[in-house]
Amino acid sequence: MTSPVMAATITPAQAPTPAGVAHARQYTVTAPDGLRLAVQEAGNPDGPAIVFVHGLLGSHLSWAAQLASPALQRYRLITYDLRGHGLSGKPADAAAYADGRRWADDLAAVIAASGARRPVVVGWSLGAAVTTNYLAAYGDAEIAGAVYVGGVIELDPAQIVPHPRVYRDMVSPDLKTHLDAEREFIGLCFARQPDAATFQRLLANAALASPDMQAAVQSMTVEAARGLGAARKPMLLIYGARDALVQAGPSLDRARQLNPRIRSTVYAASGHAPFLEEAERFNQDLAAFAASVSLR
Repeated sequence: MTSPVMAATITPAQAPTPAGVAHARQYTVTAPDGLRLAVQEAGNPDGPAIVFVHGLLGSHLSWAAQLASPALQRYRLITYDLRGHGLSGKPADAAAYADGRRWADDLAAVIAASGARRPVVVGWSLGAAVTTNYLAAYGDAEIAGAVYVGGVIELDPAQIVPHPRVYRDMVSPDLKTHLDAEREFIGLCFARQPDAATFQRLLANAALASPDMQAAVQSMTVEAARGLGAARKPMLLIYGARDALVQAGPSLDRARQLNPRIRSTVYAASGHAPFLEEAERFNQDLAAFAASVSLR
């Protein structure tokens, strides 16, 4: 595997951590193109590692239900904010987002700088595409397995539910139009809406996201055949049957076509965010998957 050039700076955690989290710290990692990435850790610092990769308009806060889960506290839980999101750097250059290799290099830099040994990588939505690009660029030798949640397999109209007005308005220069579209997008993530405080926090996540990123990411390259298709490590794909953003059936069909070895499950009551909508079930499924691959 080609190691990207990176540097990590460890700083004490400043923000309160979710109830039940036994260990937490925050630090930054520098990606090969110089972008600074905000990284956070919780759980057992000596346990098998799980790296969480959030989706479009999210941040590490997307994973609060996992960080606080009793089922996952034996694991070292590593989150980070994607480029253009949360507390990470937000370059204005469109190429910084349209080039899928940049996102892959970010994930590789986080894995390497954190010292995580053979982690399980969990990618939600866009985070699944980031994971696929990582697999295409670096292979799967350095990970134990991967879980895709509401995963974007390819940016193919056959796999994505069409919302042309929402995606158009999300990049509008008019602030009200932009924010209203982001609120609608967050609402579309759920068949079972979260409580008001959680929804507001997720909406604040969206407001932090770079407008330049939102415009450019719609044309991000995804190396599905070279990434997902070539992977040999265990992979679990989880979708919600009521997903309003990603077509679960066509996405699973395409994933199986690329890689017949994948395992999959569909949560009948969930939309695009099963890890929040059916958090307890998801956490148990993730813990079981992580336990199975960490023993290999």
